[in-house]
Amino acid sequence: MPDDLPAIELVHATKRYGDTVALDDVSMRIAPGEFYCLLGPSGCGKTTTLNLIGGFVPLTSGELRIEGQQVNDLPPHKRNVNTVFQNYALFPHMSVARNVAFGLEMDGVKGPEVERRVDEYLELVGLLALKDRLPQQLSGGQQQRVALARALVKRPAVLLLDEPLGALDLKLRKQMQVELARIHRQVRTTFVFVTHDQGEALSMATRIAVMDAGRIAQEGTPQEIYYQPADRFVADFIGESNFVAGRPSQGTDGPVLELASGERVALPAATASLATGEEATVMVRPECVDVGLEPPPGPGWAVIRGRAIGVSFLGDLTRVTVVTAAGEVVASRPHAERSRAAALGSLLDEEVSVWWSTAESIVIRQG
Repeated sequence: MPDDLPAIELVHATKRYGDTVALDDVSMRIAPGEFYCLLGPSGCGKTTTLNLIGGFVPLTSGELRIEGQQVNDLPPHKRNVNTVFQNYALFPHMSVARNVAFGLEMDGVKGPEVERRVDEYLELVGLLALKDRLPQQLSGGQQQRVALARALVKRPAVLLLDEPLGALDLKLRKQMQVELARIHRQVRTTFVFVTHDQGEALSMATRIAVMDAGRIAQEGTPQEIYYQPADRFVADFIGESNFVAGRPSQGTDGPVLELASGERVALPAATASLATGEEATVMVRPECVDVGLEPPPGPGWAVIRGRAIGVSFLGDLTRVTVVTAAGEVVASRPHAERSRAAALGSLLDEEVSVWWSTAESIVIRQG
């Protein structure tokens, strides 16, 4: 397949169920070898998109191409894709090896080649030593890896993963995120991964499409999505965000955001072109915010006064919630020493300042 030919291409894809529009004129191009994540809340269209690619539901209008071939009318078994589901769908009466071999045998692959490929992909997922066990003799994470090996053994051009980690506990889910990313790097198959968990998407994907109401709200790398959200929805959905609303104006040291209380919060110099007097919203991530009794001196800091109403010790960091004239502002501060944690803990119910570098302020559309 030519390098510039997408593994998957949707062109003005729409899916309706009666009067309900599940997918609304969506176009996307997924390059070969990407780990592409469809991310969003329930009902946003991400699973519908996956089902369209897999051939489980038909398009209402638009076009779907896989490796350059238009596949709108092709049934699932004739598309060069395979799917891993959340419930694994393993055959309980078959051994691990037999489960992985099943698809190859249905395709007419012969004995020695079947055995060779089964061993290859079980070794890839770290389960070769357990090939003779039944699924019920495995942990949830091991069953997930069997399902992954069974899907990959057929060497599809595209692997579809429908919230495959949703049934696992938190610790195991994080372990499987690392495993999936490693396996993807080794096989270089195009992965299309559906999740509502932003942490999964940020930790594994090479590119993310954040979906909302059947459309793509923003598409980009994890870093772009996190640090340059396109609008309020994306900023609010990805990670945790503080939002400070006000009206831009020019202060003596540069542009400022005037709050309803009359406080002035410094803005980045690059925002000097914002229309004076119009409503604007600044977003800043909690890890960029510091908190204390007094802010640092000098320009370049956005500062708001308030009262600390919550201090939560979380082991490697402390989370401080401050009520300000702009609403609640959260600071998440790491600490390598106990004394730092104790100092932050002493701020509860105190009048404090929260501050951040104006370079960390992001002016966002209301969206």
